[in-house]
Amino acid sequence: MLLDPYNQTDHPDCKSRPDSGLSGITELDPGYITGPLSSVWKEWIKWCIEFGIEANAIMAVPYDWRLSPSMLEERDLYFHKLKLTFETAFKLRGGPSLVFAHSLGNNVFRYFLEWLKLEIAPKHYIQWLDQHIHAYFAVAAPLLGATETIEATLSGFTFGLPVSEGTARLMFNSFASSLWMMPFSKYCRTDNKYCKHFSGGKHVGTPSYHCDEKEFKSNLSGWPTKIINIEIPSTLGQIDDTFAFSKIPEANLSGMECGLPTQLSFSAREIADGSFFKAIEDYDPDSKRLLYQLEKSYLGDPVLNPLTPWDRPPIKNVFCIYGTNSKTKVGYYFAPSGKPYPDNWIITDVVYEYEGSLFSRSGNLVEGNPGAISGDETVPYNSLSWCKNWMGPKVNITRAPQQEHDGSDVQIDLNVEHQHGEDIVPNMTRSPRVKYITYYEDSESLPGKRTAVWELDKANHRNIVRSPVLMRELWLEMWRDIHPDAKSQFVTKAKRGPLRDEDCYWDYGKARCAWAEYCEYRYVFGDVHLGQSCRLRYTSADLLLHYL
Repeated sequence: MLLDPYNQTDHPDCKSRPDSGLSGITELDPGYITGPLSSVWKEWIKWCIEFGIEANAIMAVPYDWRLSPSMLEERDLYFHKLKLTFETAFKLRGGPSLVFAHSLGNNVFRYFLEWLKLEIAPKHYIQWLDQHIHAYFAVAAPLLGATETIEATLSGFTFGLPVSEGTARLMFNSFASSLWMMPFSKYCRTDNKYCKHFSGGKHVGTPSYHCDEKEFKSNLSGWPTKIINIEIPSTLGQIDDTFAFSKIPEANLSGMECGLPTQLSFSAREIADGSFFKAIEDYDPDSKRLLYQLEKSYLGDPVLNPLTPWDRPPIKNVFCIYGTNSKTKVGYYFAPSGKPYPDNWIITDVVYEYEGSLFSRSGNLVEGNPGAISGDETVPYNSLSWCKNWMGPKVNITRAPQQEHDGSDVQIDLNVEHQHGEDIVPNMTRSPRVKYITYYEDSESLPGKRTAVWELDKANHRNIVRSPVLMRELWLEMWRDIHPDAKSQFVTKAKRGPLRDEDCYWDYGKARCAWAEYCEYRYVFGDVHLGQSCRLRYTSADLLLHYL
C-alpha cells in the first residue's frame, strides 16, 4: 500500500485501488468471522432495504484515502465522477440525493463542494446543489482535525493491525492524506483566488494565510491545550549540529539552556502552517517529506486549503452527528527514543479530555481550556462540535434517552440564544445510568435552510455508523423528509418505540413481551428463545406514521 512520498505513485511491486459500489463500504474483509469484525455501512444498508429503499438507489462512492484531495482528482478524476454520480441519480430517480459521509469522508465532500464552484457557473452553483442534494448527514466529522493524526505521524498508529508502530509510521507518512486530518486553528483562514479549475487555471493571487487576534491571545488555537510537547536534544550527536534556531517559533526559545534537552510546545496553528515540521526538520527524516506535501497539497492547493475552518455548506438540510463523553486524546509529549528512524520518537505522556477536565496518562490534572464534555475517543469535542457554529441565532434543544422510551425522561429547552463562535451547553440533568442523545435544532435559521446537531453519549468514532440508535434516527428523519404528510420541521422526540421485530424483546419481570403497545408474542418455527418470538403488532409503515 506504500506510495511514493513525493509524487504519490504506486509501489513498483503493487498497485492498489479502492473498491467500487456497495461492496466497497459494507465490510473491509468479508467472511464468516472477519465480516462482522470489519463491518462499516453494512447495517445501515440493511436498514434502508428493510424499510423499502431499493438497493440500486444506494450509491456508494469509495475513494483512495491515501491521496491528497488534489491527487484524487488528478489521478482518479474522483470529483468529476462524483458530480456525474449525482447527476445520474437525479436522472434515474427524478429528485435530489441524501448524502451520508463518515469521518474523513466529510473532508472529501467539503473539497467536492469547493471544487464544484470552479466547475459550474457561479449563478448556477446553488441551483445545482438544490437540484441534486436534498440533505447532508455529516457523521463524526473531524471539522478542526484530530490529534491522533500526530501520533500516527511521529510514532505510528497500528489500528490493532499485527504490524509494528514503526512500520505503521512508514506506511502512514507515505500517504499525502496523512496531513488531511492534522489539527488546525479555528481562528486562521486562507484566501484562495483562482479563475477556474486548478488543472488549467492561472493564479490571480497567492493564497494568504491569516489569523485573527484571538489566535495570539489564547495561544491554544481554540483547542483545549498545546497539542505537541516535544523534547529536542541540544546536541545532535551524529546528526549535523548546525541547527537553525530560526525554525523554532520564538515563544519556544525562552527555556532553551545550553547542553540540556529543551521541551518545545506547538499549537494547532503551528502544526497546520508547517512551523512544527520546520522546527524538527534536522531531527526527523520525515519532516522534509511532510513539509513538501503540506505546502504542495494543502497550503498551496488552488481549490481549497483543507486546514481551515469550514463554514456551513450551502445545502438545504444539514445534520451534524457525533459521539461524546468518551476519554479522548488532545495532546502528546514526545522525546527521542535513542533508536533509529522510524522508531526515533517515543510518547512519554498523553493528555486526555474527559467530563469537562484535562488529565495526563499518569492521572495528573492538566491546565488548559477543556470543553463542557469530551469527544468520541478519536476526535476531540472542539473539532466535532465546530458545526454548532452552522446553527442560527436561536436553537431548540431536546435531550432524550437513546433507547426506546415513553417520553417521561425527555427534556426540552426552546429558543436558546446562540452566539456564533460559542459552544451551546444545555442546562439539563442526566442520569449516570442512561445514555442520552441531545438534539440541537434551528429555531431560527437562514431562509429555506435547516440545521441540526445530534450528540450521542458514548458513541465511538469508528463504530457510530453501526449504532442501532443512529440507524433509527437517520431513518426517521429520512422518512419524515420524503413523506407528503410531514408537518413538523424535524422528527418529533416525544417518544421512541420499536420499529422492527428485532427491537422487541421478552420482559422476564412481567412475563410478557416488553412494549406491549407495539409488540406481541408470536411464535414462528425456528425461534430458540422467548425474545425471538416477540414481534411487532403492526407493520413498520404504520408505526412510522407516529413520527411525522
